[in-house]
Amino acid sequence: MTIDEGAQDQLFRRARTANSFTDEPVTEAHVRAIYDLVKWAPTSFNQQPLRVVLVRSPQARARLVEHMWDNNKAKTAGAPLVAVLAADTEFHHELPAQFPVFPEAKDAFFADPEVRRDSAVLNAALQVAYFLMGVRAAGLAAGPMSGFDAVGVAKEFFPDGIHRPLVVMNIGLPGENAWWDRLPRLAYDEVFASV
Repeated sequence: MTIDEGAQDQLFRRARTANSFTDEPVTEAHVRAIYDLVKWAPTSFNQQPLRVVLVRSPQARARLVEHMWDNNKAKTAGAPLVAVLAADTEFHHELPAQFPVFPEAKDAFFADPEVRRDSAVLNAALQVAYFLMGVRAAGLAAGPMSGFDAVGVAKEFFPDGIHRPLVVMNIGLPGENAWWDRLPRLAYDEVFASV
């Protein structure tokens, strides 16, 4: 490994989903620093379909909490910062004119809404994972959740109909009893096969 044991621990071995947070605020400077790092991470054809709504106001937080599953309501209500991470299914409008080296791929993205949507969701999910790693690299904890009414969240925070919410992520410094017991991980031979 080219990163030291401490960085490996922070990013991977000790990385956990946080379920409680302190009252310490997460600033705009924190979020900008995280994004300035993770925006460089690779995606297919360098597309950038991730869109993020930072839920900061009490009114917006209350609207979001209504769409969370019951077991996620209290922790979402109490987190210092909550981000709704979504895939922009019309991301291709932001691609540079020279994208990509393979013109037939660009035509497929533009012409076929299903291919474009699937690509947006897959690559935004990669970007969600990078964002999560960035939060950890910044010394903060993250509580990523898929337990919410995605249709309701989309209507509430992305009324244009072109964004698909993927993850709601609570962000901050871990609070008391923030960690649940970790479940076991699959062994190498249970995951990998050679052909």
